[in-house]
Amino acid sequence: MIRMGIFAVDLKISEDIKNNINININVDIKEEIRRGTLYLVSTPIGNLSDITLRAVYILSGVDLIAAEDTRVTRKLLHYFNINKPLVSYYEHNKTESGENLIRQLRSGKCIALVSDAGTPGISDPGEDIVRQCVENDISIVPVPGATAMASALIVSGMQTQRFVFEGFIPVNRNGRAEKLEKLRREERTMIFYEAPHKLLKTLKDMAINFGNRNIVLARELTKKHEEIIRTTVSEAIRRCEEIPPKGEYVLILEGNAKNENAGENDFTDEEIINIFNELKDICNDPKEAMKITAGKVNKPKREIYDLVLKNKNEGK
Repeated sequence: MIRMGIFAVDLKISEDIKNNINININVDIKEEIRRGTLYLVSTPIGNLSDITLRAVYILSGVDLIAAEDTRVTRKLLHYFNINKPLVSYYEHNKTESGENLIRQLRSGKCIALVSDAGTPGISDPGEDIVRQCVENDISIVPVPGATAMASALIVSGMQTQRFVFEGFIPVNRNGRAEKLEKLRREERTMIFYEAPHKLLKTLKDMAINFGNRNIVLARELTKKHEEIIRTTVSEAIRRCEEIPPKGEYVLILEGNAKNENAGENDFTDEEIINIFNELKDICNDPKEAMKITAGKVNKPKREIYDLVLKNKNEGK
């Protein structure tokens, strides 16, 4: 029974540790679970041991838990011996379910919102219910924990002082092109989420818009088969063509080290030829590669054509 004060937790150590160890910890959690409050509870992104003691405390004490996928959350609750009512709250029912949650919160219920993994409200419909709570003057309390984007960033080896999280790139062709074009000159480290079946196309679009920059592909974070691949965009494309991607990915992309907003003379002829050749390999279309190259280096397409022709005639 959860109560304010001493909170007993029975921690299960991984079975791969010899003589499976059980540790009992008495934690003095001095927090009263408030009525009419929405708790945004972060859950593990893979390794169940990453859950916080406060998260277990809150989940055990609220009236109701709203979950992105009740089947996933039910397994988590079962693991920690938590028995609470579950309701679904996901992209395709967020309007109806959100209105119901708001009604219950206004009646005095305390509710926890969780996603399938990580922190709710980041690249999921959680942001909508938060906005509704703000509009209805309902108290919102964050219960921090794991996030895939931060976990991938800190092991990437890239700049972490300045970064931007972009989540999932739009699927719509026009929206996708517009988004990537806006990010082309972004100097900060960029973080994206991507599904395995869309990864190859996304990498090719990145190569076309950003060139062959450094990139980190992180998957299965905190799990047994965790994989962190530090490579370049072109090498990542080759890898995905050879080995079909599995699992959800976090992509950490190097920012624009060479500011393309600068003058058109920043690129040498050799650099322009290299850009063209990389794009030609990706596009399989010399004309399209020439057009994109011209936009990247801020030079007329005819000038790129002449440079490519000259390079070819010189046998380089």
